Amino acid sequence: MKKLYILAAAIILMALSAISANAQLKGNIFIHDPSTIAECDGKYYTFGTGSGGLISEDGYTWTGGGVRTGGGVAPDVIKIGDRYLVSYSAGFPGTEGKTRGNIITMWTKTLDPESPDFGYSDPMLVAWAEADEDCWAIDPAFLMGPDGKLWCSYGTYFGTIRICELDPKTGNRMPGDVATDIAIDCEATALMYRNGWYYLLATHGTCCDGVNSTYNIVVGRSRNPRGPYYDNVGRDMMEGGGRMVLSAGNRVTGPGHFGHFVVDEGVERMSCHYEADMDLSGRSVLAINALQWRDDWPFVADQFKPGTFEIESVRRGYALEITVDFVRMAGRSTRGFGSVNDPTFAIENQKLVDVIADWPKGEIGVRANDYMFRPHQRWTITPVEDAGGYLGFPYYKIEIEGTHRALAATEAEELVTVPAFTGADEQLWRIEQLIDGSYRIMPKSVPGHDEPLALICTGDSTVALGKYDFNSDNSKWNFRDR
Repeated sequence: MKKLYILAAAIILMALSAISANAQLKGNIFIHDPSTIAECDGKYYTFGTGSGGLISEDGYTWTGGGVRTGGGVAPDVIKIGDRYLVSYSAGFPGTEGKTRGNIITMWTKTLDPESPDFGYSDPMLVAWAEADEDCWAIDPAFLMGPDGKLWCSYGTYFGTIRICELDPKTGNRMPGDVATDIAIDCEATALMYRNGWYYLLATHGTCCDGVNSTYNIVVGRSRNPRGPYYDNVGRDMMEGGGRMVLSAGNRVTGPGHFGHFVVDEGVERMSCHYEADMDLSGRSVLAINALQWRDDWPFVADQFKPGTFEIESVRRGYALEITVDFVRMAGRSTRGFGSVNDPTFAIENQKLVDVIADWPKGEIGVRANDYMFRPHQRWTITPVEDAGGYLGFPYYKIEIEGTHRALAATEAEELVTVPAFTGADEQLWRIEQLIDGSYRIMPKSVPGHDEPLALICTGDSTVALGKYDFNSDNSKWNFRDR
């Protein structure tokens, strides 16, 4: 039955082509078994089952047009030097009927099908499983280790998951290499490395069943790429272990085919498909999420949800505010005294209407200060339609609650608020969750500057734009609803 599901999905999904949108990504996001996202000449690419793939200028809005020869299922891609090594699986029962799968690799100098340098090398057979073996050689995934060794994992539910070593110069199998069994009861694996640990991300559950797919992504880790891989409670993945990383939720189900992408130090993404997006006819779609790490275990961060927040500096815990005078609220201070028999009553929060008349009408500066849940400290964050985005997320505008007064970057590397949001690049903001759960806040661009700059707290109360440094709390912020 599993084989029939795979074959049926491969045929159907090769024919899918449409332009639609969901709450996270825009454009044509329909894909099944997506490869790790790769960047090439300023564009992003991912390939899926069939021969095609998706392309994006910014990582947020996607279109069709990716080209991969060979067909087959579940490809992967990795950049090595100035070339891209692409893999896919073919020849499993139901196609050629001769083996339980073949893993094919091939090179191309570019992923851009419009480039004169585009074109794939002759395919190389790097892994296989004979008909009597307890393995299906499908779903390949690459990892370049810190020692320069190139690894490929593959396999599915019908047998074991295996890992083999490839030659990073040729893309072929290392001479004499013997594949090692590293997991069972999963498929669509991926590999990562961090802090001396090798991670095996594996897709568990049932595939290719639309809204009823039970796919989910689990993980184990090892000090050796050949395993053994154990989960957080010590279960061996060769015995079915694996700690949950991502499952269904928020009207999407069946996450599978994990991919890892490092944007910057401390800024990481994971990609996958969801077998069914309930808001898009239950079709299989590309998804991109922020990745966190805790105690050297990966977690998929919750999606950032727009709203009204205190924007809090990790440096000291001060809140971002506009530079206006503090206005005292009416009411006497009891200083803790008073009779227990005195009646109590609720005091309303200070209102915008009580203070806004005294604010300057033009630009107002920005600083950090003690949070008092006052109007000049409350920021409403909203995605900006039709402004594009960055890898996985839209640009946002950041305004004082109840107003159109918008946060903006200046050529002097300072922060101001302007009376009204205009959609200028210096008023569009990237809000990226870091691997420790805090956030990096960056303008789309800064007037007069080519290099990216981030919102930083240079002193307890002084905020500015400067070079992002993941190892400094000055570059980190939290969004708190209080």
